[in-house]
Amino acid sequence: MDSGNLDEINSSYFDSYEDLGIHQLMLTDKPRQDAYRKAILDNKELFKNKVVLDVGTGTGILSVFCAQAGAKKVYAVEASNLARLAREVIAENGFENTIEVFECKIEEFKLPEGTDRVDIIVSEWMGFFLLHEGMLDSVIFARDNFLKPNGLLFPDTATIFVSPCSVPTLFDSFDSLSGVSMKTFGRELRKQKSDKPEILTVAAKDLLHEGLIMAWLDLKEVTVEDLNTFEMKEVMVIQKPGKFQGICIWFDCTFPTCNSDQLTDVVVLSTSPSSPPTHWKQSVILLPENACEEVDKLDPVAFNLNLTRNPEYCRRYNLQLTLLDAEQETHGLPCDCVMTKCILMKAHLQKMEVDQ
Repeated sequence: MDSGNLDEINSSYFDSYEDLGIHQLMLTDKPRQDAYRKAILDNKELFKNKVVLDVGTGTGILSVFCAQAGAKKVYAVEASNLARLAREVIAENGFENTIEVFECKIEEFKLPEGTDRVDIIVSEWMGFFLLHEGMLDSVIFARDNFLKPNGLLFPDTATIFVSPCSVPTLFDSFDSLSGVSMKTFGRELRKQKSDKPEILTVAAKDLLHEGLIMAWLDLKEVTVEDLNTFEMKEVMVIQKPGKFQGICIWFDCTFPTCNSDQLTDVVVLSTSPSSPPTHWKQSVILLPENACEEVDKLDPVAFNLNLTRNPEYCRRYNLQLTLLDAEQETHGLPCDCVMTKCILMKAHLQKMEVDQ
């Protein structure tokens, strides 16, 4: 990529975070705030007397959580002018001696003399469908350059889920609006929105499947190159009847815990339609009008989904959805769908189990 274009993209990206409205949206996102606060303050043993690096500190609230949890020192790095506001927030909470704010990109940051590596990295880097905005690249850079070999990342895993769904707000709502048929308007609206994923809140009842994992990221190991492309080729068996009108994408993140053996203690920040709504909502790829169809429980739906980093705008991803013929695709074994070959194969496998 041309370095001039990259500088322009990065400048626009960081400038956007000087808009306090964006931070108001994040700060009033209760599931987001609660997840980070719980993950940090319920695990004070992990933070006590530790050195923490906050990548993309924004208003500084995560740094304050770390100081409240007993961190010895927090280095808060913010590339935008918001760093100045973060200093005031930190002073307002009495942590100016614990938290030091640096106004620079993490790629230009240098640890103060006397500090070799940090114990913990915290960051809220997630974008729409997890990867949009490309900030995970910066967290990986920080991990590789500043984190101790056995250091911790908050969060430390991320998972992308995919499911077929109905989208009544963009399809059915216009069948009759105030007693007037507005199907033509709805059709044109969907055409206008078809060039990029739609960010909206999908009701849990509109999911046609509980969702399958497209990607699982171990943030302690993942590389920038690993993030360049993700592909999912799948035959999903519909779990509830409805109108197949789009593909819904969401993500979950998990955080380290003192009680790693107790799965119930793991904090999960979920953007699932079945969880409390967040500012990330869900990302939906709308189907073309002629591809939408009514589906019944146990019907197979086949598709190929690609998420590929945009070569011109490295903070963005291109999403490509290809619908496939379920009859021509290989189904998982055993498959619960209604196709004859799967019914026969499932019966055969069950008979083999009985015979054994």
